[in-house]
Amino acid sequence: MAIIPFLRSGRTSLRPIRLRDSRELERELIDNRGWLREWEATNPRGPLSWDTKGSIRALQSNARAGLGLPFIIEVDGRLAGQLNVSGISWGSMSSATIGYWIGERFAGAGATPTGVALATDYVFQQMGLHRMEICIRPENQKSLRVVEKLGFRYEGLRRRYIHINNDWRDHFCFALVAEEVPEGVLARWENGLVPAEAARIPDADRAAAATRFPDA
Repeated sequence: MAIIPFLRSGRTSLRPIRLRDSRELERELIDNRGWLREWEATNPRGPLSWDTKGSIRALQSNARAGLGLPFIIEVDGRLAGQLNVSGISWGSMSSATIGYWIGERFAGAGATPTGVALATDYVFQQMGLHRMEICIRPENQKSLRVVEKLGFRYEGLRRRYIHINNDWRDHFCFALVAEEVPEGVLARWENGLVPAEAARIPDADRAAAATRFPDA
């Protein structure tokens, strides 16, 4: 079972998601439909039902199995979004991935990069995992700024990787391994030690992502 910690830096906190968050989460998601719809995962076989409590239960079950860490992002104590560490693989891979969303009114507060840094540091330093991955759509400039700020290293283009907003979407893949950040992701960022070119995307990959896939 993965222990879901309480993590904090400045105005930003990560805490375990709870069933009683469902109503406030639903309200936040409804209020931010226009802001979030373009980046929402969808089901290629039909519409996903909106069951916030069921989603929370699934995330908690995944955590009990040691496969995920589902967090609420808070800014100044207010629910601002979600951050999920998922796909935890133990043993020889010792890796995980991060996904997140944040409400529009909290954008620009530094909550997303702080949350990603806090979660990655916990995964590396407390759980002993080795690699953290983030995959981002080429059009999502705000999320691309997150990996630039934190120095996640660009690893490549994944064509038509995830079904987002009713179509298969290309994603840029970024990652860090624990040896790259012995001081911690958050400390490296706060101390201005992030390598300037770590998240740089080659022009060829940008051009490929701007070209429609042959069968799209």
